[in-house]
Amino acid sequence: MNKNKNLAKFFRYFYPGVTLILLFILLKGLSGSNPEKIDNLQQIKQPKKNVFGFIDDSLNHYSGIVSKNETLSDILYLYHLENTDVSEISKISKNIFDVRRMRAGKKYHLYTNDDTGNTIKYFVYEKDPVNFITYNFCDSIEIFAGIKEITIVKKTKSAVIKSSLYNALIENNASIELAIQLSKIFAWQIDFYHLQKGDNFKVIYEEEYVDSQMVGIGKILGAYFYNYKKEYYAIPFVQDSVFQYFDENGNSLRKEFLKTPIEFVRISSRYSKRRFHPVLKRYRPHTGVDYAAPTGTPIRTVGDGKIITASYSRGNGNYVKIRHNSVYTTMYLHMSRFGKGIKKGSIVKQGDVIGYVGSTGLATGSHLHFNFYINGATVNPLKVEIPPSHPVKKELRKLYENKKKLVLDELKKIKLPSDSNTEPPV
Repeated sequence: MNKNKNLAKFFRYFYPGVTLILLFILLKGLSGSNPEKIDNLQQIKQPKKNVFGFIDDSLNHYSGIVSKNETLSDILYLYHLENTDVSEISKISKNIFDVRRMRAGKKYHLYTNDDTGNTIKYFVYEKDPVNFITYNFCDSIEIFAGIKEITIVKKTKSAVIKSSLYNALIENNASIELAIQLSKIFAWQIDFYHLQKGDNFKVIYEEEYVDSQMVGIGKILGAYFYNYKKEYYAIPFVQDSVFQYFDENGNSLRKEFLKTPIEFVRISSRYSKRRFHPVLKRYRPHTGVDYAAPTGTPIRTVGDGKIITASYSRGNGNYVKIRHNSVYTTMYLHMSRFGKGIKKGSIVKQGDVIGYVGSTGLATGSHLHFNFYINGATVNPLKVEIPPSHPVKKELRKLYENKKKLVLDELKKIKLPSDSNTEPPV
């Protein structure tokens, strides 16, 4: 009898605690013994979204290539969407993507219900390997632009120049985009139009991948160039929230341009792909910026460079074209006259007077037409963003030296191709 009373007292006072301990041990055992099972259960409960951002586990997936002259209406007609629906889609899509801009050769995807109706639920148009447009037909029509997840892979490359930077990269199975990046970084130090045999380079860079396909070059993480028996380095470093490149002494690899070539009164015409020409009386591209100013106003070169043209033409009037480096070129039109000593082949420094405002050529009034070129293509001069060329600040010097050491150590480990007899000291 006493034994039963003692047993009852034990359970009354200690059973709740024992229960909690047993429960804790049980849960601990579940979470510690085989965590993969719980993870798998969670994955089953939460289906994974596809590369386009929606769940397609229960849908049929079809893909195709846009044919010549094929429209969105042509593609969707096979999936029981009437023309009126396509018209509505076009209206909703207008501010995101104009369906008339679908191009032959581009890939598309259709996702339909797994039923007899084969009802379309999603349509995806791939603008390029990274960007896509998704049309969601699940409830009301929704359209959105998306970007595929990009995987960054760190790479290194080295090459010896035999004829050109372009050919050197092709021979070493590298993207020509890498040539463009390097030419921009070293634009002020190296004349890429006049490389010589035996010049060489080493570079650390990022490659961008989508779906295991290389889609582009990311950041240059460090570079070395040996040109005309001189060494050049590019060390990436963030200063004033700007990602820039500096040499081994902490000086910026870029030089600044003047904001404007004249002290102007006003902008009389901006950069435009379609402007009504006041003389020709028809619409045509306006590939520069017009600065209205009195005749005789001095025109200054916006940067150091070499004059490649100083001449007259019926359209341009008196004009000067200056190549600043292998990337940047500027042109100045409708001058009343040239500056002193300005001729083809002349070397000019930033701020030098190269001419004076006028109205020669096809011009209705006194102004300067200013063109800005990057890699031979005109760009809007007002939107060219070039970081300032300040050296590394004193308070950031220690951080920069640490970064420089890491980059230079990694560059030293990169070997030039085995068929090269040139091994620079880096």
